[in-house]
Amino acid sequence: MAVSEKRIRILTVDDHPLLRDGIAALIEGQPDMELVGEAANGLEAVDCYRKYHPDITLMDLQMPQMGGIDALIAIRDRWPDAKVIVLTTYAGDVLAQRALQAGARAYVLKVLVRRELLDTIRAVHAGSKRVHPEVAANIASHLGSDVLSHREIDVLVAIAAGKSNKTVAQTLGIGEETVKMHVKAILAKLGANDRTHAVTLAIKRGIIHL
Repeated sequence: MAVSEKRIRILTVDDHPLLRDGIAALIEGQPDMELVGEAANGLEAVDCYRKYHPDITLMDLQMPQMGGIDALIAIRDRWPDAKVIVLTTYAGDVLAQRALQAGARAYVLKVLVRRELLDTIRAVHAGSKRVHPEVAANIASHLGSDVLSHREIDVLVAIAAGKSNKTVAQTLGIGEETVKMHVKAILAKLGANDRTHAVTLAIKRGIIHL
């Protein structure tokens, strides 16, 4: 078997060219790795996976057309043995849990890519799973906490956009009193002091994104 065939074959998926270039530069200097493909969104990721069947896929979460979690689900639905490492700027527990439940083998924060990515690639390729301690701590700290319903998330997204209760009601086609009820439930579930605090907490935990 040729040396190149023994290398860990890697696909990167991110809508930011500079990040893809940075990862390419990291991988280029490794004798046991090679970059076989790049994608800028989830749809391209699924197509590239079908084409290259990489050993490791590095997946961003927030991308146009199809996000990382949907792409992860689509890939593992067709190729259950796919090994996907999530690269993200978000340390929030909700987003991390979604990714891990979808089958991600590791969760790496982008600010730590240069320090941790290469070791994580090797570990996942060898069969291990890795979650950054900060992310794991966030998940543990919210175990057992109430999850926002889809409607409550819709209300929270509207609040984050600066809409009043009346406008939220009109937008979602529900009564204003119902909106107030949802807001009360949101504050209780998130442990928030007010609407602004609720939005801040929700963004930090990865429940919503602006």
